[in-house]
Amino acid sequence: MLETAKNTLKNLWFQDTEKPLYINDVAVRVRAGILLIIPVYMAFTLFDVVFGASWEVVENTTIIDTFETDWDERIVYQIEAVKRVFDYTFQTKLLLYALLEMLLGMSVFSARFSPTILLATLLTLGSKPIWKPIAPKRCAWGLGASFILVCIVFFNPDSIAIWLNNWLGSSIPTDSNYVPTWLALNLVWICLLFMWLECVLGFCVGCKIHTGLVKIGFVNHKCEACENIDWDKISDKKRQNLKDKN
Repeated sequence: MLETAKNTLKNLWFQDTEKPLYINDVAVRVRAGILLIIPVYMAFTLFDVVFGASWEVVENTTIIDTFETDWDERIVYQIEAVKRVFDYTFQTKLLLYALLEMLLGMSVFSARFSPTILLATLLTLGSKPIWKPIAPKRCAWGLGASFILVCIVFFNPDSIAIWLNNWLGSSIPTDSNYVPTWLALNLVWICLLFMWLECVLGFCVGCKIHTGLVKIGFVNHKCEACENIDWDKISDKKRQNLKDKN
């Protein structure tokens, strides 16, 4: 038991800490399931922001009938209400943690500081590992990190603008949100879908994107799982399926 724990802390989800790096895909899927909590929470948050009520009725307020109607023949009432103000402090901290998790898995050294990687490794000790190259997974985590950055900017447009102005000496307005609400909401749903596909079905969208980039020569990173794909065999199989249908 002690030796198992020692090896776990030494290699984590890596087959070996020497190059080329391979990681246990079973642990990767478990980790995706753990982190799935974050996009679920963010989806509910954005849904409330976009589709929730914009006003809140003040407590102990009396509703008064004005005996008037609007253009749609609806009765107009007088009531004391306040505009809803959203505080995204917790959401920002949660997104920063998610961004950190995406970056920590990129290397052997930084992976040791990831709580979810350690937890996923411990939870899969009794399962048979499935070793896969890390390069496609890095592509997937990089894609996830880009989604998270967009959401961080959406929740903190003024702070980001002030930081950029101080750093670049620019004059970006600090009273506008440059990330459309529809973009942030859709990115959260896309992230939720991608992570669900990873943890439930074992289908890594980022890995498929990496495979395509290797195929067209855009990525030259060595990846046996990507470069050894028999595309001719796949094409023949598709042609055979078409013949069978006809």
